[in-house]
Amino acid sequence: MACALLTLGACTTVPPRGALPQYTTLPLTERASVNFGQRRPNYVILHHTSDDTAEESLHTLTDPVREVSSHYLIGRDGKLYYLVDELARAWHAGEAYWGGLSDLNSASIGIELDNNGREPFAEPMIETLLRLLDDLKTRYKIPAANFLGHGDIIPGRKVDPSRFFPWKRLATRGFGVWCEPPFAPPPAGASDAFLLAAFGYDVSNLKAALAGFKRHFLGVDNDSALANGERALLHCLIQRKMER
Repeated sequence: MACALLTLGACTTVPPRGALPQYTTLPLTERASVNFGQRRPNYVILHHTSDDTAEESLHTLTDPVREVSSHYLIGRDGKLYYLVDELARAWHAGEAYWGGLSDLNSASIGIELDNNGREPFAEPMIETLLRLLDDLKTRYKIPAANFLGHGDIIPGRKVDPSRFFPWKRLATRGFGVWCEPPFAPPPAGASDAFLLAAFGYDVSNLKAALAGFKRHFLGVDNDSALANGERALLHCLIQRKMER
C-alpha cells in the first residue's frame, strides 16, 4: 500500500460495512452477501493549494468547518502527508464534470500541491508526486488519460494547477496524454465545442473550457477560439485518449 511504499506513517482503514437499516427507512430483510469488493478510484485530480505554506493548507484541509479535504498533500520540500483513506470519498473535486461523469469525488484521489499558483512547482514536490502517481497507477490500474487537473473538471471556477505545472513531464511518465507536432488536421467541420466535449470538458461555458484546455496543454491563460494548430492538437489528444 501507499503508506508502506512511501513511508506515510500509520494507515487508516475503511470502516466496516454497516447494517442496511441505517441507510433506509423502507421495510426490508437483510441477507448479507460475500460477493462484493471495495470501490477503487479511477481518476487522480491534481490541485494547487493557493497557500504559501503546507501548514496553512493542512489547517484548511483538516478543519471540520471548511468541509474540504484531499487524500494527499505534498509540501514544497517533497514531504508527503496522508489525510484521507484512499478508498474513502475526500471532498476535493466539488461540483465537477469530465466525460459524462459528474461525481468526481466518488471516483478519484485528490492530491494537493503546496503552491500558491503564482510560482513554479518545486522540484522536490514533483519528484514525490511522480513516485506517488506511479504507485497509484500501478495499484489501481488508472488509465493514463485519467490524470487531470482541478481546472479541467471545473473550468471557469477553478484554475489549478496553474499554467506553471509540468503536465508534459507527467505525461512522458504515463500520467496524462500529450501530443507533439506535427498534427493531422481534425475532421472538417469539427467545432471547438465538439472537440472539447469529445475530449471530456464541460462545454456549457465554452470560454471556460477553452481556457482550461489552453492552461493544461499550452501553458497560457487565454479563452479565445482555437487556432487551426490548436484544434489539430486537441484532435490528436482525443486520439491518444482513445488509444490508452
